[in-house]
Amino acid sequence: MDSKTVVDMIEASSGVHFSGFHMDGLEVRNKETGQPTISAAENLHRQPFVIGVAGGAASGKTTVCDMIIQQLHDQRVVLVNQDSFYHNLTEQELARVHEYNFDHPDAFDTEKLLSSMEKLRHGQAVDIPNYDFKSYKNNVFPARRVNPSDVILLEGILVFHDSRVRELMNMKIFVDTDADVRLARRIRRDTVEKGRDIATVLDQYADIIIPRGGDNHVAIDLIVQHIRTKLGQHDLCKIYPNLYVIHSTFQIRGMHTLIRDSQTTKHDFVFYSDRLIRLVVEHGLGHLPFTEKQVITPTGAVYTGVDFCKRLCGVSVIRSGESMENALRACCKGIKIGKILIHREGDNGQQLIYEKLPQDISERHVLLLDPILGTGNSAVQAISLLLRKGVPESNIIFLNLISAPQGVHVVCKSFPRLKIVTSEIDIGLNEDFRVIPGMGEFGDRYFGTDDDDQQVVIRSQ
Repeated sequence: MDSKTVVDMIEASSGVHFSGFHMDGLEVRNKETGQPTISAAENLHRQPFVIGVAGGAASGKTTVCDMIIQQLHDQRVVLVNQDSFYHNLTEQELARVHEYNFDHPDAFDTEKLLSSMEKLRHGQAVDIPNYDFKSYKNNVFPARRVNPSDVILLEGILVFHDSRVRELMNMKIFVDTDADVRLARRIRRDTVEKGRDIATVLDQYADIIIPRGGDNHVAIDLIVQHIRTKLGQHDLCKIYPNLYVIHSTFQIRGMHTLIRDSQTTKHDFVFYSDRLIRLVVEHGLGHLPFTEKQVITPTGAVYTGVDFCKRLCGVSVIRSGESMENALRACCKGIKIGKILIHREGDNGQQLIYEKLPQDISERHVLLLDPILGTGNSAVQAISLLLRKGVPESNIIFLNLISAPQGVHVVCKSFPRLKIVTSEIDIGLNEDFRVIPGMGEFGDRYFGTDDDDQQVVIRSQ
């Protein structure tokens, strides 16, 4: 069995084939840039995790969906079948029904499918048609009421055909089964349940054979494990595959409590901020590429491990980002660190004041350092500079302690191949564009230049 993790497979950009499934990573649903309102961000948080399940006819898509639903018994999961959205056949089509191609995109009412999915994604119940495959009508049986859920499984042979439908999906699964097995299943199903003759089944089936197969049970276990992981993450992680929030523990939560407390002393603020920064840096380094390496241990045995990425540098956004430099140096001995200064007031963070970067930065992976991601405007400016310097977008990892949803939307939509690593995502921004609940002006608190400290110094002179 392949030793890759579920996350490795899900995130692979080329689309992975494993145990009878093709699994694509989560997609950014909207490539347009721009900063959404707080209400828009909150609306996205409530949206379900949508999984598209496609595959050849009789490949076992419904069976796979049923098994996923059974294993996710502790979540609200609903199944929506593309078959429910077949068009009603006209009298002319009914007269020549054996020539009608039910496996063509035009056979489906995609507009109605899109309308139903949008309602479910926005918390509204919908009535799904119950298509009768003997009369070829969708009004023979009562419609099925489907309520909003945590997970929506959208299943059908052509659910990946329309780009608008694909963009609704957080995850895509392709069920791949041997052609002869699918043919036997379809003959049995279509002759018994749909009243078709064998000749008609064979004529329709011949155009969609994709021979290959796999172990469905293994793949389903992996998929369910990945879904549980995603459901346990912050909702934004379900939308953006390039966003990573480090796993929260009581230790991490306790450190956040201390650095967010306005009464915490400067010494404690720096101490616990450094601890959190070190965790974020270590997590960020884990997303760098590596090569396999074998070493001989003191016992004379061979250990197969990995070799660290050598072409690496840090870039701190002055001045808060400089607080993260020591942790990076502690983890990466002798690492080069560049500087970027962006004017944050008066022009909404759009003016680049100063930059000093390694000359060969285009050949390196870059860890961009800034403890707070607020509106995302300064981050976009810094990342755009790196791109102009020739750094590939996929070579940039943006590290911060806390992020506002608005900033995450802006950065992830603008740069979908960049990675963001953070320790917590806050509620949002207030009318002054400050992160809420936040931790105040991080640079002032870390370097001891906040107003309270300045007042103490003045009085003591």
